[in-house]
Amino acid sequence: MAPGWFLSFFPTGMVGSGNLADIVLGYDTVDKYKNDSAYFGAIVGRVANRIGGAQFTLNGEHYKLVANERNNTLHGGRRGFSDVVWTVKSYEPDSYITFTYDSYDGEQGFPGDLSVSVTFLLIETNKLGIKMEAKALKKATPVNLALHTYWNLGGHNSGNILSHEIQLFASRITPVDSQLIPTGQISDIKGSAYDFLQPRDIGSQINKLPAGYDINYVLDGHGHEHLNKVAVLREKMSGREMELWSNQVGVQFYTGNYLDNVKGKGGFVYSNHSGLCLETQGFPDSVNHPNFPSQIINPGETYKHVMIFRFTA
Repeated sequence: MAPGWFLSFFPTGMVGSGNLADIVLGYDTVDKYKNDSAYFGAIVGRVANRIGGAQFTLNGEHYKLVANERNNTLHGGRRGFSDVVWTVKSYEPDSYITFTYDSYDGEQGFPGDLSVSVTFLLIETNKLGIKMEAKALKKATPVNLALHTYWNLGGHNSGNILSHEIQLFASRITPVDSQLIPTGQISDIKGSAYDFLQPRDIGSQINKLPAGYDINYVLDGHGHEHLNKVAVLREKMSGREMELWSNQVGVQFYTGNYLDNVKGKGGFVYSNHSGLCLETQGFPDSVNHPNFPSQIINPGETYKHVMIFRFTA
């Protein structure tokens, strides 16, 4: 199983009167994660999100991937990084833990051996850091790792997240087709249902969308060198607030549209919109869109992805 699922058990008191585990959707036992199809708390990859047609061409060679959502590849394939066994490389109680995984050449169709590490860090009294790195060893390969945690600041068992207020520091999205594959366009969202440049409730315009939010936002002023603010999420009843900072160029905002009677912690049943994901990432299907920022990591290069969550109440 992928690192990250343990956040749903995390006892540390980062969120005012509650623990981090209180606001993360998940299961009661580790065994339940073995058959999880919602990607609760998973690190997903080798390439997170979708690759259209489960194929791409790189350096003149065509690669056919394992399709696991219609004819497309989602979150790395049928057995992506969320379904493999990771190794604990090192840890320090109340400080950090580092997981590693060695992905082999041809795994789920992807080229080249890849050495991957993910570190979760406790920073000061109210911050959680995640550092994801991957090094291509012999062949160039696409890499796009993402953390698929579902958040509900009212409590994992408090109902839906439609009354949460969110601000996203992004003025454009990458539109998708009926199978949620990017069209290759980059579109301005000002004044649309996707516009969260100013804080507003998630549910305020969600009825204008077919199922809810599940789209990549193009973050304003972001590159791979510096951390920038991605989002601010607030829950009014509890007074809890979560800030997200990252060095990535995009973030997938997903409102749990396909959660369907999933029995979670304490026997609580999660339904659609019970939680939301903020998955910082490269653009989906970038391997098939030359106008998107490249996700290709060449031999000797290292992919670096940093996320910082800051909690207040």
